[in-house]
Amino acid sequence: MSIIITDDCTSCAACEPECPNEAIREGEDIFIINPDLCTECVGFDNEPQCAAVCPVDCCVNDPNMVENEKILIERAIKLHPDEDFSGDYPSRYKK
Repeated sequence: MSIIITDDCTSCAACEPECPNEAIREGEDIFIINPDLCTECVGFDNEPQCAAVCPVDCCVNDPNMVENEKILIERAIKLHPDEDFSGDYPSRYKK
């Protein structure tokens, strides 16, 4: 599932530099996440870094875009062809 930024966003910009995919950009009133670039940080971290740094907890799962780890790691591989995602890559989906 992709992450979305809710209307509670204060436009503090804490999330933008944390995204390994440059999926976050400033919108008209709040920051916006491009779902085609969002991997929920799978392959990079064990939790979405936008949510980890958000001071108002407005980076949440998008219930309208449910995705699984396989889809997210495939997207990460496509976005970062020079990175090695083999083996035990970080993911919030791993137990």
